[in-house]
Amino acid sequence: MPDRAANSVIAELQERIAHLESGARRAKSVLPFGVAEIDRRLPGGGLALGALHEVAGGGNGAVDGAAAALFAAGIAARTQGKILWIVTRTDLFAPALAQVGLAPDRLIHVEAGDEKALLACFEEGLRHGGPGAVVAETARLSMTASRRLQLAAEGTNTIGIALRRWRRQSEAGDFGQPTASVTRWRVSALPSTPLPVPGVGRARWLVELIRARAGESADFEVEACDAKGRIALPAKVAHRPPQKEVGRRIASV
Repeated sequence: MPDRAANSVIAELQERIAHLESGARRAKSVLPFGVAEIDRRLPGGGLALGALHEVAGGGNGAVDGAAAALFAAGIAARTQGKILWIVTRTDLFAPALAQVGLAPDRLIHVEAGDEKALLACFEEGLRHGGPGAVVAETARLSMTASRRLQLAAEGTNTIGIALRRWRRQSEAGDFGQPTASVTRWRVSALPSTPLPVPGVGRARWLVELIRARAGESADFEVEACDAKGRIALPAKVAHRPPQKEVGRRIASV
């Protein structure tokens, strides 16, 4: 009898574990970029919802964070609901966010007193699950803090974006430290699209996917977000023949 009871308990535990594992394997919803070249590098074909992602600027953009902020804003603009944006510096420029699709009436702007308060607001915003995205401009992100943020986001459809900004270029080395983020991106400004007439064309970025959990690293030259938050491949890249086709052409010459 004791053995039978023990076997019954073990069977019940095994059933519970199998149920939990099947839930963990369930595919998460994603937010595609709408650019096949990028989406195919990401598990599920887009940015995972209910997850933490990191974005930083490259080069001098590590300090001003302009291109990285617009990249993050474009992602947030394509989600549903309000957007919580948390800062410790009062230099968020709402008109620029509106140009990439993030309208002022969707934005909840929070000014935290310091990094500790910012991370607390970040975690609470993710845990709430109401916003479409929570963006927090933070200089430091430890493994412990990032794990808390990732756990807070899980079970929701909210995208968490840690927008990494530093006051000095020398501090940007912190971006190389391991974290629990699902993806890590670096965005650098490139010369804008040339026009056939005098003027300034659409901005361009070098977007580097430095890390993707269960995905591939890659870099892309893209046109900056449009008024709906969408990035695009430049025409010369989008219409470039596949590498195999180029090889066949060279071989036939």
